Amino acid sequence: RTPIRVHIVGRPQFDIEEFLGFLAASRMDWRRSAGAGQAEELIEAAGRVCYMSFGVNQSERSNVEYIRNLVDMGHESVLEHVNWSFVITGISRALSHQIVRHRVGFAFSQLSQQYHDESDAEFAMPAEIEGNPRAEAVWERAVSTAKEAYSEILQLLDQKPEHGESSQLNPRESRRAIRSAARSVLPGCTETTLFMTANARALRHFFTVRGGIPGDREMRDLALELFRLVTREAPAVFFDFRIAKLPDGSEMVQRVSTGPTQ
Repeated sequence: RTPIRVHIVGRPQFDIEEFLGFLAASRMDWRRSAGAGQAEELIEAAGRVCYMSFGVNQSERSNVEYIRNLVDMGHESVLEHVNWSFVITGISRALSHQIVRHRVGFAFSQLSQQYHDESDAEFAMPAEIEGNPRAEAVWERAVSTAKEAYSEILQLLDQKPEHGESSQLNPRESRRAIRSAARSVLPGCTETTLFMTANARALRHFFTVRGGIPGDREMRDLALELFRLVTREAPAVFFDFRIAKLPDGSEMVQRVSTGPTQ
C-alpha cells in the first residue's frame, strides 16, 4: 500500500516590520516572546489588535499563554488568519469524499478523473485488509478487474463511433465524456491527489472530529500526518492535542482537556 504523504507547500507569512511600523505610528510597542513562530505571532498580533493591548496595556502572558487563553475562552476566530496549504497523495477517493465535506475554513483542488487518464491508477488497500492473505487476494482481483474494465471501455469508446453523443463533441470534450464514462467502473479505493488549504481553527476542528475515529484508519492516518506537520510549525496552536495509541497499536490524534489559564 502506498503510504499517505503530505507536503506543506504554503504557510503563514507575517510581515513583522510592517506591523511594527503600524505600532510605532500609533505610539505603541509590543513585547514579543522569544521563540514564537510566524504563525503564532500572527495570531497574537490579530488578537491584541482587538483590544489594542500593546505597550502599557499588554499583559504579562507569553505567546504560548496568550494563544492558550484564546482557546480556553473560546475566542478562536483569530486562528483563522493562519493558513497552510498541503499536497496530499496516497489517499483513496473514498477518503477525499469525506474530507471535502469540511467546507468552512478549507479549500480543495483535486485530480480530475475526467481530464486525467487513469489507465495507470494505483489503489489504496485498507489497513484492515492488509495481512489477511485471502482478503488481499479478493481485493487485488477486484481492483485488477476494474482497472482492466476501465482501459477496455476507453478503447471501445475511443473508436470514433459514427453515432452517439461523444461523436457530436469537439475532441477535448469527447475525451472528457469518454473518461467520465470509463471512470464509472473505478472503485472508491482509487488513489487521488488533493491540494488542500486550511486555517488553524479549521484544522483544530478537523483533528477533534476526525483524528480519533477508531473505525476509520485511513482518516486517522491522514490526520496524524497533518498533525505532525503543523505542530512543528506552530506547537502553541495545537497545545491541547496529542498522539495516543489504540489497543491495536495504531495511533490517533486526541484532544486533551485543559483547564482555563489563570
